[in-house]
Parts: sequence; C-alpha cells; structure tokens
Amino acid sequence: MPNLRAQLTQLAATFTDGVLDVIRDTSLDELLRESGSTGRSVRTETPSRRAQKPVSPSPRASSGRLHRRSADEIAAELDRIVALLAKNRDGLRAEQIRSELGLEAKELPRVLKEGLTSKKLRAKGQKRATTYFAR
Repeated sequence: MPNLRAQLTQLAATFTDGVLDVIRDTSLDELLRESGSTGRSVRTETPSRRAQKPVSPSPRASSGRLHRRSADEIAAELDRIVALLAKNRDGLRAEQIRSELGLEAKELPRVLKEGLTSKKLRAKGQKRATTYFAR
C-alpha cells in the first residue's frame, strides 16, 4: 500500500482543482443564487470608483482610526496645548487638556510625547495622575 499521506494529499489536490475549475466556469449571479444570496445586490468597485470617493473631513476614518497627521498638524496641536498650559500654571492632566481643547483620547498621546521630547512640555506624576506643564 503506497503512503497514505501521499494518497490523501493527491486526492485533496485533485478535489481542490476540480472545485476551482467549476467556480471559474460559473457566473457570479449563478454562484450567488446557489449560496442563497439572491436578495442582495453585489456592488463591485472599480479602480476609477475608488479614486472618486470623497475624502472625509473628520479626523477619524470610518474604521474609528485617526487619519495620518502631518508634522505640521501635530506641531499646531502642540502649540494649542502649550498655550493652554501657559494659562494654567498649576498644570493639567491629559483628560483635562482633552476636554478643554475638545480632542479625542486617541489624538493626545502622540502630541504629548512630541511635546515632552521637544522640551516644550514637562510632566510630573505617573499614568493618569501625570500633570503636564508648559516650559
């Protein structure tokens, strides 16, 4: 008896090739009918359609992720934070900065890190108790 593993592998490959041949020869409408999805329409997106999609003006994409911010946008946000902290000599925590400037929680960590590395901000405390000050 030949190797069982070799026989099974060849059988699986033959089966897979047969299934793929049938799928390639079948129209999309027929595939949808067979899968029970006749009530739904299928919208295909061509490359030209993708190029025509409007750019979202909001800072968040539809997936909930922030759009990639440029260095200028981050610097402008950092300047707003420095100005706010200059008015508040006792410093503010990150959540207070967020609420004062109307920012989302996701927007702040990168800007604060940039402020600390550029020495425009200084921090005192740990984790949520960290208070930020303007230099």
